[in-house]
Amino acid sequence: MSQVEKKVGLLRRSSSSKKPLKEKVVLMYDEIFAKEDPSKHNPRFWDELFLMKVNLEYLESKLESVDGEEVQRIQDNINSLFHHCVQALGEEHQIKVVNALQTLCALFRGVHQKNKSSSGFDIINMLMGFDKAELRMKDLMESLDSLLCGDGSESLKSLCLKLLLCLVTVTDNISQNTILEYVMINSIFEAILQILSDVSSRGRHGYDAVVLLALLVNYRKYESVNPYIVKLSIVDDEPTLDGMGMVVHHALTEYSRQYKAKEEENQGGFFSTLTTMVGNMFIADADEKLSVQTNEAILLALYEAVHLNRNFITVLAQSHPEIDMGVTSITPSPPTPTTPLGTSPPSLDAMNNQEQLTLDPNLQTSNLLITFLKYASIVMQDTKEEHRLNSARLCLIILTCIAEDQYADSFLHDDNMNFRVNLHKMPMRHRKKGVDKNIPCRPLVCAVLDLMVEFIVTHMMKEFPMDLYMRCVQIIHKLICYQKKCRIRLHYTWRELWSALINLLKFLLSNETTLLAKHNIFHLALLVVNLFNMFITYGDTFLPTSNSYDELYYEVVRMHQVFDNLYCMVLRVSTNTGQWKEHASKVTHSLVNVRAIINHFNPKIEAYAAENHISQLSEEQVLEVVRTNYDTLTLKLQDGLDQFERYSEQPREAAFFKELVRSISLNVRRNVSLSTMSQDLLLKEFSTIS
Repeated sequence: MSQVEKKVGLLRRSSSSKKPLKEKVVLMYDEIFAKEDPSKHNPRFWDELFLMKVNLEYLESKLESVDGEEVQRIQDNINSLFHHCVQALGEEHQIKVVNALQTLCALFRGVHQKNKSSSGFDIINMLMGFDKAELRMKDLMESLDSLLCGDGSESLKSLCLKLLLCLVTVTDNISQNTILEYVMINSIFEAILQILSDVSSRGRHGYDAVVLLALLVNYRKYESVNPYIVKLSIVDDEPTLDGMGMVVHHALTEYSRQYKAKEEENQGGFFSTLTTMVGNMFIADADEKLSVQTNEAILLALYEAVHLNRNFITVLAQSHPEIDMGVTSITPSPPTPTTPLGTSPPSLDAMNNQEQLTLDPNLQTSNLLITFLKYASIVMQDTKEEHRLNSARLCLIILTCIAEDQYADSFLHDDNMNFRVNLHKMPMRHRKKGVDKNIPCRPLVCAVLDLMVEFIVTHMMKEFPMDLYMRCVQIIHKLICYQKKCRIRLHYTWRELWSALINLLKFLLSNETTLLAKHNIFHLALLVVNLFNMFITYGDTFLPTSNSYDELYYEVVRMHQVFDNLYCMVLRVSTNTGQWKEHASKVTHSLVNVRAIINHFNPKIEAYAAENHISQLSEEQVLEVVRTNYDTLTLKLQDGLDQFERYSEQPREAAFFKELVRSISLNVRRNVSLSTMSQDLLLKEFSTIS
């Protein structure tokens, strides 16, 4: 029995010698795949077809099984099927509309699956006829727009969005999907905005709408003018932008809730007892399972909004009640075993209930940025696999865009906007896992810096994520540049940052040979040293107290061996011929003030110890030596320390986003299957209506 026959709906078996009877809809599909016009002998053929329950599996497999010669033979019938599907979308009979939408999805998927190697023009010709394609797609997009914007059934709107997601993701590379040219011409951008601006509509369809928009924005974005990019960049309607922010917020919150639930599940019972007995040897493996899947689609949507629309930055800071997903009565249904963690949209109840909560003066407030930082603190923990590495990279790109924005910087550093942000931390042998409950309320920039420090401390490993480290240090630099420019004295535990950076330099030195085989470690070392130069040169303008400035010098002097070793290494490389000569030379020059501090204070400290007959000085005694010897210290003014290269997606990040969108498209295609929407439930709903 062929694969196609296996998928035919069986009505009954009268005897073992007789073939099973086929469903009527399957017989009608067979007529379409015959040479003759199916309506020739039955004028009501198309009316009857759309009253039949669609057999998606059979129709798709039939399209996939058609060979080259057959395509030519049945093309007129396929074109006619597409045309009548579009016509049926305008029917008052809702069952016809449902069946037409599902049939269109089967057509798009089946034809593309069969013709993966064909050109987009051949696929358009097979589906609708090249000469009529513009008119057919115009009618289709207008019908979908009317259904999405009308007062009709929510199930139909959901089906329309599923069809659009199906259409957008039928090719692995969405920029090779020629049919999307018609989606560019006949824009549904306003329909998407309408969904996002309405509370009820957003709760039901916001997730699909946001993912659809993110994908459409990435269609040939570097090759031509994409109208969705242009329109998204100028949206200034507050309810719409808030709506987009709420959808992203709820999706990221749901991921964190699922992660927390799995984390608590793994901490109980036999597993907990076993790990207690043998130490932390299994913790890493357990946590790898907690963050297997990330939600790059919703993260991409957040990136496009932040990157393209300056008005969206205000949405990041909008306060609302923080929902403790662990204790709230909201119980979203868990994803099915086939749905990866975090890829399913949050439940409707969860979204509606959270939006209707009133602000309690005693309740801790939150905002989209805090939700994003918590999410980032989870996905950035483990970067060993490529998809996790890409997710962490996208988080850091989003933070880069935020750190460069003047308005974002102003609310990040606003003393009147203090929040308690509990970031997730990676389990390590020298500290207990768990969220710190004693975090004070601080400006949001402190949480960003905490996240960067946490990453720096926890990812010094054999498979060194150089790109992520570069981005982390650059984000810190951009934030400090803003503080220096605006003379903001941030009360932050700067010593933790200095310690993390010095340990990073120590790691680079210890693994010089291994790392140089893959990376230019001198570029990262230069960024780190120049961060210290920023503190040394301009610290008196943005460090909170004079004591903080003293502590900076104390840390440099205390860890002088690391800087001495770094200088020896870069001097050695820069005085020899080789590919790293020029890069090492830059680091050599950047160390001039650090070395001046070390060479100035070390003899003073040694003299003080000898004079007072003390073998080991306390921190306070060293600080006293530092304070009394500033006057005789000579430093060089270094230019350009507070300058940085602004983020630009093209050309540097183009390859990354191309592969990211391909991955998201494949994932969406797997998860958005119209067959998963219960046809029986849909048909029952509309049978009742009619």
